[in-house]
Amino acid sequence: MKLITGGAYQGKLAYALAETGLSAEHAADGGTCTKEEMFHSPVVDHFHLFIKRMLQEGMSPEDLAALAGDLMRDNPDAVIITDELGCGLVPVDAFDRSYREVTGRICCLLAREAEEVHRVICGIGTVIKHG
Repeated sequence: MKLITGGAYQGKLAYALAETGLSAEHAADGGTCTKEEMFHSPVVDHFHLFIKRMLQEGMSPEDLAALAGDLMRDNPDAVIITDELGCGLVPVDAFDRSYREVTGRICCLLAREAEEVHRVICGIGTVIKHG
């Protein structure tokens, strides 16, 4: 599994597609896709929005972490794309603070287990973990 992270609107999807040679139609959108689509797509974009949707639907952080583990096991060649959420202002809203923390912790889990982690800024990717 590869994890691609970076700020919003930094070209992460275009970078992932260029790296994989796939087209956008191969990417599941975490903002709208089902769990099944995510588990079978070679690219999962907006994974942070998937986490937000699941939290809004009442899924616990522990269940989300388990789901991330299942995703890595069941879709080991996937490219997961997520926004960095922890570099900005701390949200005033309690849900938004919790969402930011849960997303950060799950991304740490993904990064720890990923074969590669890339950080994309201004469309330029840097490999921050390899092998």
